[in-house]
Amino acid sequence: MQDGLLTIGRFARLCRLSVKQLRHYDDLGLLAPRRVDAGSGYRYYAPEQARDALTIALLREMDLPLAVIARALAAGPEGRPAILGAERDRLAERIRRDRARLEVLERLAQDGLPGYEVTLGREPERRLAVVRAVCTPAQIGATVQECMGRLLTRLGERGTTGQPPLWGLYPLDLEEQMRIGVGAQIPQADGVAGLECAVLPGGPVAETVHVGSYAQLPLAYHALFAAVHERGLRPLAPVREAYLVGPAQAPPGECTTRLIVPVEESAA
Repeated sequence: MQDGLLTIGRFARLCRLSVKQLRHYDDLGLLAPRRVDAGSGYRYYAPEQARDALTIALLREMDLPLAVIARALAAGPEGRPAILGAERDRLAERIRRDRARLEVLERLAQDGLPGYEVTLGREPERRLAVVRAVCTPAQIGATVQECMGRLLTRLGERGTTGQPPLWGLYPLDLEEQMRIGVGAQIPQADGVAGLECAVLPGGPVAETVHVGSYAQLPLAYHALFAAVHERGLRPLAPVREAYLVGPAQAPPGECTTRLIVPVEESAA
C-alpha cells in the first residue's frame, strides 16, 4: 500500500472482483486507477473507489450497456435514479414482448398452427371519429391503449361513446415508425370537435375472428393473409380490428377481435 492506495490485487479482493475485470474497466474508461506507476505500470486504487467498482460489476451483471453505466457513474447519486429508471422501463418492455412471444410459441408447440375460418364478404362504409399516433411495432399495444383513452375522453366530453365496437386502424406493412389509429363509429351527420373524421369505404373484405389474448393476434394474421394470397387477392390498407370483447369485459383469454382486410382482385 502506498499513500493509502491499494494494489490492483488487493483492491480486486476487496471488491470480490478479478484483476482482469478491473483492467477491463480501466481499458473501457469506466474506472481508472487512482495512480499508475510510470516505471512498472502497476495500477493502484483508493479504497473509496470500491463503491464504483461494485456498482459497475452489478450493472454489468444485469447486461446494462457500457455507455449507460458510464452515464450513471458520471451522473452521481442525484442523477443516477433517472438513468437507471429509464433502463428499468426498457427492460420491463423487453420482458413484456418476450412473454408475448413465449405465449405464441407455447401455443404453436402444443397445437401447431391454429385453424382460423377466413371468410370473404363485404363491409359497409363506416364513418369514424379517430385519434392517431406514430409508434414502432413493439409499441402497438401501449399506443392503442393511449389512443383509446384519448378517444373515449373526447367522446365522453361530448356525452357519447360512439357506436360500439371500437376500431383499430393499421397499415399493411409494420414499419419501424408507423401511423395507427383508433376510432369509434359516429352518425353520418355527426362530428366530434378535436377528432379526425375518417371514412372507411365499403367493399369486399377478407376477415376472421380471434378469440384469445392480443399477444396471439399474429397467429390470426398469419391465417388471414395466407388465405388472402392463396385466393389470388391483393390486400389493401387500412387493416382493421374490431374489438368485440375487450379486457374490460372478459379475461385476456376470452377477448374477441374481428380482423378485417379490404381486398381486390390481384393484377396477376
